[in-house]
Amino acid sequence: MNNLLSVQEQLKSGKLNLRDISDNYIQTIKDKNPEINAIVHFDEDEVRREASRIQKKIDDGLAGNLAGSVIAIKDVICEKGKKVTCASHILHNFESVYDATVIKKLRHEDALFIGRTNMDEFAMGSSTENSIYGPSKNPVNTSHVTGGSSGGSGAAVAAGMCDVALGSDTGGSIRQPASYCGVVGLKPTYSRVSRYGLVAYASSFDCIGPFANNVTDAALILQTIAGHDEMDNSSSTVHVDDYVSAIAEDAGNLRIGVPAEYFGEGLDEDVRNIVEEKLEQLQKKNVTLVPVNLPHMKYGIATYYILATAEASSNLARYDGIRFGHRANFKNVEVELSEEKAALQKELKNGNSSSLDKAFATIDSPLIRLYKKSRTEGFGTEVKRRILLGTYVLSAGYYDAYYAKAQRVRRLIKQDFEDAFRNVDVIVSPTAPTTAFKLGENMDDPLQMYLNDVYTISANLAGICGISVPAGTHPNGLPVGIQFMGNVFREIDILRAAKRLESLQQ
Repeated sequence: MNNLLSVQEQLKSGKLNLRDISDNYIQTIKDKNPEINAIVHFDEDEVRREASRIQKKIDDGLAGNLAGSVIAIKDVICEKGKKVTCASHILHNFESVYDATVIKKLRHEDALFIGRTNMDEFAMGSSTENSIYGPSKNPVNTSHVTGGSSGGSGAAVAAGMCDVALGSDTGGSIRQPASYCGVVGLKPTYSRVSRYGLVAYASSFDCIGPFANNVTDAALILQTIAGHDEMDNSSSTVHVDDYVSAIAEDAGNLRIGVPAEYFGEGLDEDVRNIVEEKLEQLQKKNVTLVPVNLPHMKYGIATYYILATAEASSNLARYDGIRFGHRANFKNVEVELSEEKAALQKELKNGNSSSLDKAFATIDSPLIRLYKKSRTEGFGTEVKRRILLGTYVLSAGYYDAYYAKAQRVRRLIKQDFEDAFRNVDVIVSPTAPTTAFKLGENMDDPLQMYLNDVYTISANLAGICGISVPAGTHPNGLPVGIQFMGNVFREIDILRAAKRLESLQQ
């Protein structure tokens, strides 16, 4: 499969034309998207106009470093003039008035945007089934999920609707769907890529990163979008490496840590066998396998879902129907309140005034009722669940017992990684404990859904980088992914490991 660098050379030589490339992608979307449901916003006329504009720049020798790349964008990243709904009814009619920093950087290098991708509502989910647009379906087997929350982006790349796609990763939302769909998915170090223009789920976890068909393309996109941004106070000033050159010139021994904690109970036996077989083969690629311990990983799921939901409840408080988001019909609210008061007044005439006085006191003001009704109508089930959980752990009497304790455990998890990286370059694990499950299989079991993130959330808790790379095919015919995690700002290391794994299959 050609990578973007190869396509760019052919565009420069005249062997390829971006207008033809874009037409092919448009046709693929028309053919496949009605079933897969990966792209939710798509303007083919605009795509063709942009393709012609960029092709002229290529012809004139003025094109940027990404000219020829066709990119889909997760519907949680702001593009000026485009709907940004986060797959939620509460933002169904919101149109962004500015570009996210990553969009500016990609546009500056002449990337061609093909469309916006489906996702779990507000990035809360592991299957892309929690969406106002309906679920995305896995291109490998459409009776199975894509993973989530960036499942639309993973499916779009896997189905050939684009070269690469941007997603966001809060607890594995790039890496897990990449594994399920059989593509490459990269989560950078927290603060490596600006979050300006990314609609927040959990601000201390969220990261923007690429999906791609190969490791080189993922490195190229990361190299473009990484770097300090004055619009994001949390973005790092650490130098951005030349990732593409680093993996092209890769040499020397690579020490890969193998934690027993990631190969224990709950891991599908066939997934284990595929991962272990690839690790054995990697030893022929100048790789040394080193046992490591991550003793606090068993607390990862609980820690993550306490902290992430706490941040979510705070971030989503702004969507109240007054300042932001869907607003319920105020006349209906007034009618409801009027009918409730009339019913109470009728009963008041029959006595028992003390209890009725209390009932009157509990009737909301019109503003509070509007707030409640707007959020009830606007948010889906999973988002409501996480808001409630987050509000609970932040409430008086429970803050120290849950939230504060989880922050301390988060520090211990980070320390585990710091200790391990003193002896190894990267740490390996399966990306997910199983292959993609069937559509609807876990919708009534949120705990089982959360456990699908068991191998990915630790990288977000520790703020380190991670990448999922296709490792093979399960006996059930679905893809299996291997995850490599690297120390902070050591994306070069995980890209080196990923490229060596990729070379085993070429």
